[in-house]
Amino acid sequence: MIKNKIKSFAFAAAAAVTAQAAVAEELTVGYFLEWPMPFLAAKADKSYDEALGMTVNWVSFETGTAMSAAMASGDVQISVSQGVPPFVVAASAGQDIQVLDVAVSYSENDNCVVRADLEVDKDSASELAGKKVAVPMGTAAHYGFLRQMDHFGIDLASLDIVDMAPPEGAAALAQGAVDFACGYGGGLGRMKEHGNTLLTGAEKEELGILVFDVTSAPAGFVAESSDVVSTFLSVTAAANEKWNSGAGGDEMLAVIAKESGMDIDSARSAISTMKFPGVEEQLSQTWLGGNAQTFMKGVADVFVTAGSIDSALDSYENAVNAGPLGAAQ
Repeated sequence: MIKNKIKSFAFAAAAAVTAQAAVAEELTVGYFLEWPMPFLAAKADKSYDEALGMTVNWVSFETGTAMSAAMASGDVQISVSQGVPPFVVAASAGQDIQVLDVAVSYSENDNCVVRADLEVDKDSASELAGKKVAVPMGTAAHYGFLRQMDHFGIDLASLDIVDMAPPEGAAALAQGAVDFACGYGGGLGRMKEHGNTLLTGAEKEELGILVFDVTSAPAGFVAESSDVVSTFLSVTAAANEKWNSGAGGDEMLAVIAKESGMDIDSARSAISTMKFPGVEEQLSQTWLGGNAQTFMKGVADVFVTAGSIDSALDSYENAVNAGPLGAAQ
């Protein structure tokens, strides 16, 4: 079941025609609602439009797999905060897309939650065998789910796995329709109202389960519109710097919350678990200088082993293009 779902996403994306260039006067960018990030403040005050000298249209998605398909069809030129696993699924299937920056790192904001009445924790996780779980397939949450199940020694074949976006997974968990659910953002926040996580973000990192998103785009678009891409990334970097420095304060948070469709308290809680690396850090060995490529290969190999995709690329070096970010710096 998992393999068919992932393959359907991957093949649909790979079969579509990759966008080669944006319309001269407009740029279409994909992003997530209920995912509060500094760039949303720049979206709100039209900083991107002003810097680029063109109209920027924003389209919201619920999963990174949908972003891949939209970029493949040419409907979207750039995606902000696409999860690494859905990016890897698309790239492994032959879609020519590239990682442009590290959008956010969020080990605490992506997890699996077990229904409270089951009273299952990390010491009794084996009791999850045979249970029903909601997982957004091909996403960062899916990868984390696979790694956690492997860590706890739970046979995937014993589980009833249902493909659900985080908001739907949260609702199913609340209704008792599933025993546990995996997700991120606002969906994860609502899941936690009805259950508990098995591992903390720090515990996941100790197991090598990194959780970060990227800004991505079709390789053809990047090659033909490198100045547009660099300028876009520079606006994002400026917004991140303003947030990281504290200069934006509650005023910036209020805008971010509104743009993400969240109340201030929920946005504050979510963004407090996020990290936004500066450009220099992103270009270092820790991220785009080598570790990100190695991590993507690891993600792909895990998906292959789990039967989620047929094969992995030999290397994901060409799937990362740090040139535009370097130019933005």
